[in-house]
Amino acid sequence: MDAFHILVVEDDPDINKLLCRIVSDAGYDCRPAFSGTEAALLSEQYSYDLILLDLMLPGLTGEEFIARLRKGKTMPVIVLSAKAGLEDRVNVLKLGADDFIPKPFDNAEVLARIEAQLRRYKKFSGGETGGILTWGDLTLDRESVMVTAAGQKVSLTAREFEILALLMSHPRKVYTREQIYRQVWGEEYMGDDNTVNVHVSNLRAKLGETEYIKTVWGIGFKMVEVGE
Repeated sequence: MDAFHILVVEDDPDINKLLCRIVSDAGYDCRPAFSGTEAALLSEQYSYDLILLDLMLPGLTGEEFIARLRKGKTMPVIVLSAKAGLEDRVNVLKLGADDFIPKPFDNAEVLARIEAQLRRYKKFSGGETGGILTWGDLTLDRESVMVTAAGQKVSLTAREFEILALLMSHPRKVYTREQIYRQVWGEEYMGDDNTVNVHVSNLRAKLGETEYIKTVWGIGFKMVEVGE
C-alpha cells in the first residue's frame, strides 16, 4: 500500500523540520509548506491524506486556509498552535479542523493523533464499511464519501461525515455525547460536551434549513423521524 501523504504547514523552519521528521520516521510521505498561500496552492495541485497546520502564518492565515480548504476537501486537519485558548480551539473546530494540539507539543502525542486521524479517514474513505444510507431525503454514500440533502450535495469534514454516518446507521437510536465521542474520535471521553456539540452544530448548519438531527435534552442526539 502506498504511504499516506501529509502536508505540514508551519512557517518556523525548525518546527517544520521537526514535524516532517516525526512524519517521515513513522513511514509517511511529508511535504513542507511555510505559508498559508503556499499550502493553498499545494492542496489544489496534490492530494493529501492529512494536514498539520499552524494558525499564525504569512499569506493566508491558518483560519483562512481551513475555510478555503473546506469548500471542497474532506481530509483531516490537525491544528498545532500557541493560540490555545478555549475560544481559539472552538473557532478552528467550527471552521472545520478535526483536532487541536497546543504548542509546545509532545512528539509522541502528535504522532498518536496523526495515526488516529488516518485510521478513521481510511475507514470512511476506503470503503471498509461500504453501502448507502438513506433517511428521508438525506443520502450518505460511504464508498464515494458523498452526502446529499434534498438532492443537493453537502461538503462535510471527516468528523462530520462520521457523526452523520453513525446517527444514520441507527436513526431511531439516541446516541449520547460520550458514545459519539468514543466511536468517532476513538478516544476516552473526558466529559467535555463542547467538542461534540460544535461538530454537530456545524453538521446541522451544512445540511441546510431542514432539521435532520434532533437534540434529546439531557441525553444526546438522534435523527429526526421522517415526517416529524
